[in-house]
Amino acid sequence: MARKILSAEISHETNTFSILPTTLSLYKARRYYRGEEIAQALSGTKTEIGAHLDAAKKYGWELVQPIAAAATPGGKTPAKDWAHLSGAILEACQEGPFDGVLLSLHGAMVTEDQDDAEGNLLRRLRGKLGPDVPIAISLDIHANVSNAMARLAHIVIAYRTYPHIDQYERGMEAADLLQRAMNGEIRPRSLVWRGPVLEGLDYGRTQGGPMSRILAHADQLRQINPGILAITVCAGFVWADIPDAGPSVTITAHGDASRFKGVAEELMKDVWETRREITVPLYSLQEAMAEARKESGEGRPLILADFTDNPGSGGYGDSVRLLEAMIHAQLDNAAFGCVPDPEAAQKCIAEGVGQEVEITLGAKIDPKTYGPSLKVRGTVEHLSDGKFIAQGPMSKGVQLSMGPTAVLRCGGVRVLVATHNMQVYDLQVFLSQKIDPRACSVVAVKSWHHFRAAFEPISRKVMLVDSGGLASRDLKRFTYHKIRRPIYPLDME
Repeated sequence: MARKILSAEISHETNTFSILPTTLSLYKARRYYRGEEIAQALSGTKTEIGAHLDAAKKYGWELVQPIAAAATPGGKTPAKDWAHLSGAILEACQEGPFDGVLLSLHGAMVTEDQDDAEGNLLRRLRGKLGPDVPIAISLDIHANVSNAMARLAHIVIAYRTYPHIDQYERGMEAADLLQRAMNGEIRPRSLVWRGPVLEGLDYGRTQGGPMSRILAHADQLRQINPGILAITVCAGFVWADIPDAGPSVTITAHGDASRFKGVAEELMKDVWETRREITVPLYSLQEAMAEARKESGEGRPLILADFTDNPGSGGYGDSVRLLEAMIHAQLDNAAFGCVPDPEAAQKCIAEGVGQEVEITLGAKIDPKTYGPSLKVRGTVEHLSDGKFIAQGPMSKGVQLSMGPTAVLRCGGVRVLVATHNMQVYDLQVFLSQKIDPRACSVVAVKSWHHFRAAFEPISRKVMLVDSGGLASRDLKRFTYHKIRRPIYPLDME
């Protein structure tokens, strides 16, 4: 008889300093599938749910999939919307009994009423399924892993790449361990360790630097310690005022994981000793424009990443300071992606292709802090529904949507005026709007690091630009009330 597995996804990275709540409508704008829709949309994709579906074929499982939902990082999810999302999984327990559970979570989700949303979900799930049904969870490398998450999930696996190009592989790793647990080959248990560090591991970058070294060290320690099934190292998510924010080490072991305390402490010592190590320089708007004006002669674009307004870190995405600098610098053959501004997008759509429009663009979510908006005049070059299929490497095969979108040419800068907030990490963001970023001289993207997987290979140079947005690395700009103290860098240098 086929084993019955509960498989689901609820994923959100919460910036608790954002004033913009992440409502159910924002999940539906990015990814929200129920029941049979899940396999139809995500089968064959390089996602964790894609791995769940393939594992079911590999092992002959019967999957029950109530929900797959993910929203662009932002503010806290309202309590009623969290009740809807988590309730879908809990209600599916009625279709049991289940032999195992596979969950694709983020690990840094905060709701209006839960600082540890994933731990809360696992606690309620355990209440319905009991203590012995094996639960495997996969997490983002930026998860703030709580004690409850590690205690209540037998198996904890996180991405090992940033940009995240191994989501499918980690989903399959979690599934393989779940199968072994159900076979009785292993009796997995997990524990998490953390230290007095909020910011560390080079924000999780895996192209060299401390994160790459600590992952290699973890592999070595795993090989010489029989009984360890997985060592999960997370860089944490710093823009979250919750007790457990920051880097962590979680060990999933056969039997009691606490016997590997020394392994975890050795790795956390690495985290502490490398806490100041940053591998990527940051640039001001002035420095970025100076580079953008240079004649490179290479025929490849300069990539400017507006990292402090990164939607992937909970930034509003509607900052226009970098765009303003590009227009004032009179750049030619430049592209900017993107500015989420539904009002401006609708005005461009109403005027139509070929028409000249004057609009007030961006900085409308928190204008007192990140304003003023930018008044621009330009020509509408292209209109679309904003939908595209990601070509990868990240999220390959997944359908994404910017919502109704206009391309507005302002001098030599073409701006994507979108409806939805979206981190730009796929070339199809531009290609779907009839802009080839490979043929541009300068391309600006709203992203911190994910963009590198697709955009760095086509670039002549990459610059991370500080435009003063919500995802600033100056953490002392923010007031933390709940984080454990003392902690680096807030209390000690």
